[in-house]
Amino acid sequence: MQRKSFGQMVCPIARSLERVGEWWSILILRDALHGLTRFDQFQSSLGIAPNILTRRLDALVEAGLLERRRYSERPPRYEYVLTARGRDFRPVVVALFAWGNKHFAPEGASVLLVNTKTGDAVDPILVDRATGRPIKEPEYAFAAGPAASERTRRKYASANRATVPGKQDSITADGKRTKQDSITADGKRTARKRTAK
Repeated sequence: MQRKSFGQMVCPIARSLERVGEWWSILILRDALHGLTRFDQFQSSLGIAPNILTRRLDALVEAGLLERRRYSERPPRYEYVLTARGRDFRPVVVALFAWGNKHFAPEGASVLLVNTKTGDAVDPILVDRATGRPIKEPEYAFAAGPAASERTRRKYASANRATVPGKQDSITADGKRTKQDSITADGKRTARKRTAK
């Protein structure tokens, strides 16, 4: 059965899954981030069938996450090196690692993330680059961006409002109380009535 393509969806998560949503792809990227580059290394690490590995490597090259480079002329042999786009996948692997250790390792962690200078295990969190604060609800929420469609703007405008009990106001993602907010095409929040802090 042919799976649905996410490539034409405007959601960045769906578009990302189009490139790496098949589980072998994520494991290949994990191993590439650990320094593996050659076909036999990936096959040995993953125990994956050669035809499947070939398809997944080709897909990752086509998606721009790996670059295929010849390292031997006779016989012709290739290695698969992470591109900048592939290296940018590292935080996703780290987040999956932390989530998996927290929720799916009842026997305890088999792999740790450590500080290479101290050897101490670290607990990774996602932070706002500008403030250094952890990104968590309700202080942070997804919002429509400048290229969002009208449908996407409506979706996130309604999702980012939480009704305050006993009041007609709503609380926006940035913590302000507002009356009947709307989201403009450039992603800015406007209020038809007054906005109070």
